Amino acid sequence: MNTLTNKVAYITGGSKGIGFGVAKTLLDNGMKVAITSRTLAAARQAAALLSDDPSNVLALESDVSSLAAETSAIQATVAHFGQMDVLVANAGVGHFANIETLTEQEWKDTIETNLTGVFNSVKAGLDTLKQSKGYIITIASLAGTNFFENGAAYNASKFGLVGFSQAIMLDLRKYGIKVSTIMPGSVATHFNNHVPNDADDWKIQPEDIGELVAGLLKMNPRTLPSKIEVRPSLPGK
Repeated sequence: MNTLTNKVAYITGGSKGIGFGVAKTLLDNGMKVAITSRTLAAARQAAALLSDDPSNVLALESDVSSLAAETSAIQATVAHFGQMDVLVANAGVGHFANIETLTEQEWKDTIETNLTGVFNSVKAGLDTLKQSKGYIITIASLAGTNFFENGAAYNASKFGLVGFSQAIMLDLRKYGIKVSTIMPGSVATHFNNHVPNDADDWKIQPEDIGELVAGLLKMNPRTLPSKIEVRPSLPGK
């Protein structure tokens, strides 16, 4: 996959933040992308920002917590582009609360999106990724190894995602499918209702994660960086 031209990536949660940054970088490298959002309007708005050529970007509505929705979205991707070479499992949510106040619904939302959602995307994409000997990249977090106060749900989802990603890496490499998980620290995104601003200049930018994804795809196929931690070079201001 060293030559990315005309390869196809399916990116969950691609309407903003890291997913949008990854989509933009992959398009700049000659790839075609399908991006999902929970609403079709948001996906279409992002697609219009990403490219003036609609043949390069496909906007899709999908909730990763539904295996049926992910199956339909990936089928639509393959029907539109004729293939799928890369799955970027990026969609995520964050609920941060002390265990005393963390609600059952917040727990379920976090686990079903951040962990079960990745399972759903992977299960839905396996057949086509076997055909293309493709690449799965999951977007985890440094919170997948570093626990913190008020992080019970988020830590659990990301610890689980790191373990899931490393296990399927071993499951799938016999098919020629590569799996990497990227574990970012602070990123300037809309995550948890944050609005990116000038005070976020010290943080990792979404396009930086995009460059990392492109670098993984271009790497000599004999080498697999299976787990990558990435953090801002300098501490927060």
